[in-house]
Amino acid sequence: MGMVMACRPLESAERPASLDILRIIPPTAVPLIGPAAQPVTAVALHPVLSGGLRKPVYLTHAGDERLFVAEQDGRVRIVKNSELLSDPFLDISGLLATDGSERGLLGLTFHPQYAQNGYFYVVYTNRDGDTEITRYTVSADDPNQADVNSGQRLFLIDQPYGNHNGGQLAFGPDGYLYIGLGDGGAVGDPYDNAQDPGTLLGSILRIDVDGDPPYSIPADNPFVNDPDASGEVWLIGLRNPWAFSFDALTGDLYISDVAQDGLEEVNFHPAHSPAGVNFGWPYFEGSACYDAESCDDRNFRFPIFEYEHGEDGCAVIGGQVYRGQQFPALAGNYFFSDFCSGKIWTLRFDETTGEWVRTAVAESTTLVSAISTDAAGELYVLDYAEGAIWQIQPAGKIY
Repeated sequence: MGMVMACRPLESAERPASLDILRIIPPTAVPLIGPAAQPVTAVALHPVLSGGLRKPVYLTHAGDERLFVAEQDGRVRIVKNSELLSDPFLDISGLLATDGSERGLLGLTFHPQYAQNGYFYVVYTNRDGDTEITRYTVSADDPNQADVNSGQRLFLIDQPYGNHNGGQLAFGPDGYLYIGLGDGGAVGDPYDNAQDPGTLLGSILRIDVDGDPPYSIPADNPFVNDPDASGEVWLIGLRNPWAFSFDALTGDLYISDVAQDGLEEVNFHPAHSPAGVNFGWPYFEGSACYDAESCDDRNFRFPIFEYEHGEDGCAVIGGQVYRGQQFPALAGNYFFSDFCSGKIWTLRFDETTGEWVRTAVAESTTLVSAISTDAAGELYVLDYAEGAIWQIQPAGKIY
């Protein structure tokens, strides 16, 4: 399969020890299900695809051996048996605005019953710069081709600025579709969107795509009976949740939220936690006060981990909990990275100390844009600059 990319474990002296353990943990923000994760000290990045992708931003699967990759310019590509298929699965490049670094095709996900109904969903910024979420259907004649004329719009969301578009779509263990949206952009959330459940921005939404077309709102969504709120809203107080993921074993939700002034954060929503949680932006950035007039309000969920801009990078990239079968030693560890540094860390909950602990496991020169899983739960890293795909594997494995 080729050479293994050497990733040097970071020495403890290279990072502030105080940032490796975050003790600001709400009592409910701990996992209660599943075996404890064991420490991982180092990993290697094994090549799956050496290049050929253009600005890849997300990787996922359709329940089989194929990898589907969203390219920011508007194409969805298929990688099968480490080979990039020449024809795109979907090409909607003519529908997009890609000016600026945060616009374009930003995410996709496949319906849990994709094998039966052929539905998948994409999120992108249209030519007006607004967010569209659309359902497409696979071609009836070719499983490697989508029907480009099958698009059915679920959402059209006005974006006041050109940044903070979010971009994650994922089906939860409950079968509902979850959607991550940034606060609408500019600096400091000038419209206070993240604290207003009446807008969809700065939130994670939860909808039932199997209900009345184009979707219905689950009856247990937290704001469904509030006339001043949007019933789709599930969680609020987020700045730019570029990526989130569900633990495939426990159902716990991890959210990476990109920082304003320098506190990148990983947020955690346990499967047993009630909906409607407020993660604090723009009153707080991480655990630090951002809007001084509102920092006396303590009804916020603080992150399980945060780090400052500098050596560690400038834009957090989540992240997945490893639940594959190939490397049991990695099980239960949440892997995440940073777009600017290429460093890769694990995060795990230490039941003995009651703390979340970060471990630096690799250093690379990769512009990491996503860490995602295949159908078997194995982990992959997307290289935005080189258009490559790497698999996360334990260090020292011999091929």
